[in-house]
Amino acid sequence: MDGQVAELGQRATVNAVICVDGKAISLPEKYTYLMLHKPRGYTCSMADDHAEHLVGELVADCGVKVYPVGRLDRDSEGLLLMTNDGAFMERMTHPSHQMDKVYRVSVSGAWDGCEDRIAAITDLDGESVMPAQVTVLRRDGSDAEMEITIHQGRKRQIRRLCAKAGLSVRRLVRIQEDKLSLGDLPCGQWRYLTEEEMQEAKGGDGR
Repeated sequence: MDGQVAELGQRATVNAVICVDGKAISLPEKYTYLMLHKPRGYTCSMADDHAEHLVGELVADCGVKVYPVGRLDRDSEGLLLMTNDGAFMERMTHPSHQMDKVYRVSVSGAWDGCEDRIAAITDLDGESVMPAQVTVLRRDGSDAEMEITIHQGRKRQIRRLCAKAGLSVRRLVRIQEDKLSLGDLPCGQWRYLTEEEMQEAKGGDGR
């Protein structure tokens, strides 16, 4: 950086010249913020030799390279934010912010009393988790549909919570993250965040 080797954790000024392998890198001229309705079967990565489909394929026509904000496992669907703004990504994913994430979950199994069983779970395989908020929306025989809100982002957290409560997840769709809602965005499609959504997501700091 500016002719010196940068140290781990070192910060750069706006006008600093930063080179990687001898090539100068720069910030994008314009930040891009997208909401994608991720279909099942797509991996949240821009490059993975072992994945059949990547979310990057679905937003290739946006004109810039954007990256997934957080993760949504391959077999899950729903709201996935994508951006080239690293600070925005940090704000939305850092554990200290504890952003609410809301999921619509179809399950099968012994669902009677499952709200209390899931909400009582505070440990997943040795990982501490905050209690989830659970509402059963529909019951039909051995199947049920629930809305589950979590405040962290542990790997496959919803599926692990349901499994521990004796339930098998048949379909999992993220419908909201913080104040951003999936709404009626068709599966496989993306749209730009509105100015109002961007201000809400950034905490009203106007950055």
